[in-house]
Amino acid sequence: MKHQFVRAILFASLITTTLAAPEKGSKAEKDKSAVWAFMPDPSLPNVLILGDSISIGYTLQVRKNLKGKANVFRPMRGSRPMNCSGTISGVDRLDKWLEGKKWSVIHFNWGLHDLKHVKKLGKSVKSNDPKDPTQATLEQYTQNMETIVKKLKATGARLIFATTTPVVPGTLNPLRTPEAPVRYNAAAVKIMKANNIPVNDLHAYALPHLAKWQLPKNVHFKGVGSEALAKKVAEAISKELAAVKQ
Repeated sequence: MKHQFVRAILFASLITTTLAAPEKGSKAEKDKSAVWAFMPDPSLPNVLILGDSISIGYTLQVRKNLKGKANVFRPMRGSRPMNCSGTISGVDRLDKWLEGKKWSVIHFNWGLHDLKHVKKLGKSVKSNDPKDPTQATLEQYTQNMETIVKKLKATGARLIFATTTPVVPGTLNPLRTPEAPVRYNAAAVKIMKANNIPVNDLHAYALPHLAKWQLPKNVHFKGVGSEALAKKVAEAISKELAAVKQ
């Protein structure tokens, strides 16, 4: 009986581990073979991409798609791309990310980190418990986004907000729910409309293609998905660059 009990405990532990296994972080963020350094052309406009690991996955392809049209940057830590994380981090670090260049276009997103479940409100320790809070409540996210938009508008750049990409059921490590991006996006889009900021709806764009583009039970994208997102982002940026020239 004792051995049966031990086996039952081990089996339950195995099931729990298996269920929690899919989310392993961003391959693009960890890829040390990717070359991020480049020589900007001073005759071209500067574009800044702000976002989490989803944007890290498409930034290099956007740079390639806009070659000869713009210098495409994102926040960096040394030679590695920086994850802009949630709006709490965004509010704290945005001034640093914006300094030093004249920006023509800024493409930005926050959301996936704000809506993830964490052990303690405002912190980053992951949780799979739906009873635990999200990193930022919807109200906090809204307030932070209003602060971020005010700072971005002060740069004089043309702005583009990208909606947060979908979350599939069963996404763990940390827990994110499919309905959360819908709620957070709705709050953000309301702010964008009030400020006349164009919205690049990556959520609606990706939603029909998740089986092909996105990793199973994971918010991150396969290479084909990141390339598709990059094409959509480059198109949105190109439209605003044309407006800058006019």
